[in-house]
Amino acid sequence: MITHLNLSNIAPDLALPPVSDGTPAPGLRVRRQLPEYRGTDVHHLLYLPDDWQPGRRYPVIVEYPGNGPCHVGPLDDFSSGLVEDCPLGYGISAGRRFIWAALPFVSADGQRNQGEWWGDVAATVRYCRQAVRGICAGFCGDPDAVILAGFSRGALACNFIGLHDDKIAGLWRAFIAHSHYDGVREWTADPGSDRASARARLARLQGRPVFISHELSTADTRDYLASTGIAAPFTFLDLPYPNHSAGWVLRPVPERETLRQWARGVVNGEW
Repeated sequence: MITHLNLSNIAPDLALPPVSDGTPAPGLRVRRQLPEYRGTDVHHLLYLPDDWQPGRRYPVIVEYPGNGPCHVGPLDDFSSGLVEDCPLGYGISAGRRFIWAALPFVSADGQRNQGEWWGDVAATVRYCRQAVRGICAGFCGDPDAVILAGFSRGALACNFIGLHDDKIAGLWRAFIAHSHYDGVREWTADPGSDRASARARLARLQGRPVFISHELSTADTRDYLASTGIAAPFTFLDLPYPNHSAGWVLRPVPERETLRQWARGVVNGEW
């Protein structure tokens, strides 16, 4: 095993802010619920950046978690499946300039956040649309600068949820998919997991930028996208770390700066 590339051997320079209940405020990561889910455990997290001020507009990173709880990959990396452990938005922003929200997959019974795979897809899509609208309307999020991101299951969700239909597809300015991509293979036996359905979702991308990263190689995703004939400004990043983890964004590695520059370019209209 190549241990010197193990992410756990690189000390983080960022730590996720603690989660609290109460009123959102700059620098706080707060647990939130949509009104229809009061009395359940279905919830999302909202972080307002340190420099948040009322009346200004802020780009928004919306993030989905991977599957969990489980240990995965050659280094037995742990994925909790919880919105509480989503790191991408914080790693990209370092807590400034961007609003960051971690959204749930809603369970089939509507009572909890789904830890593995999709749960109730229609409910998850509705939750996402309502939460994004609420964040933009209530907390100065810029509806023209919303980036959808995710790791593993969350990376697949960029298309499986984020491009599910025309209404939700219209929310996004760009996408960040780390470790996996919708359509590369049939990930589950759920309806819509076949390649024909994945290609139909991809057609809703309509030329918007996508940042795609993967441990060691993005070759499978490159080949799949080339086979679809659908063109868009895809940016690919092969990470040298074998970890099946999004924890690299919490560490001072050059790949993180590449992603940050890409995100800044999206917000600044360079893509």
